[in-house]
Amino acid sequence: MTLNFVKYQGTGNDFVLIDNRTGTWQAYLAMQVPQQFATEKDLVANLCHRQFGVGADGLMLLQNKEGFDFEMVYFNSDGGLSSMCGNGGRCIAAWAFSLGLGDDTLRFWAPDGTHEARKTKDGKGIALNMNPVSQVQQINTNDWELNTGSPHYVSFQDNNIQQLALVDWAKNIRYNEPYTNLGINVNAVNILDENKISMRTYERGVEDETLSCGTGVCAAAISFVHRSGMVLNPAESRQPQTEATRNQVQNHLIEVITPGGVLQVSLQRHQNNYNNIVLIGPATFVFQGQL
Repeated sequence: MTLNFVKYQGTGNDFVLIDNRTGTWQAYLAMQVPQQFATEKDLVANLCHRQFGVGADGLMLLQNKEGFDFEMVYFNSDGGLSSMCGNGGRCIAAWAFSLGLGDDTLRFWAPDGTHEARKTKDGKGIALNMNPVSQVQQINTNDWELNTGSPHYVSFQDNNIQQLALVDWAKNIRYNEPYTNLGINVNAVNILDENKISMRTYERGVEDETLSCGTGVCAAAISFVHRSGMVLNPAESRQPQTEATRNQVQNHLIEVITPGGVLQVSLQRHQNNYNNIVLIGPATFVFQGQL
């Protein structure tokens, strides 16, 4: 049998997408494992391989889920089932819209729970609601740890991150305690102004730098707000947090520049709780094919 797929990318984060609503993935898997590949993980890793397969940062299945428009099942490029992928969620939502699964809004189930996605006003992008974050752990003066659907280590750098040997630097964090077994995504960040940052990401499961990482972008934006204690509405300037503002719900809009393009994160902060986190940016069809 042949298996149809499409490829999408979101700011350079690219994915193989498969419609599994009728169980076609399981049928294809039965033909390939163990005849051609030892395990499902080996098969997925081969499909994501940039020289021997389609090439992608991950593979996703779109399948049925009662009470939802669809379920998103996500595999890293090493073939392992993984946690939430923000750019992947935006890409699979864009594809789902093209399949007629929703008009302007979709509700889907992902590895970290429920998400909603909507088309941006220009019709060229996807705004994805992420789950709330209440734990932002400070490691040291410049480094933070939090989970935005996937675990992230965020490090604010004084030096230009474009000059950083990112992979070697990040591996010293990702492959050391307490992250050795489960792994962690590692992000280097430069602050550009009051509502703009740039970043680079090393992703676990890919075990390399990717051009963009949606959950990493959210983690960096939240860490930026948390670290600085600023009111970051575009029309407002930098202000230290006071007792009065600490009890207010503060709206923030952060622009995040990644090697693959520009994303935005809107969020609300109330004390140390972050809600209404929305990841906004392009999600683009690349090509389709058969396996």
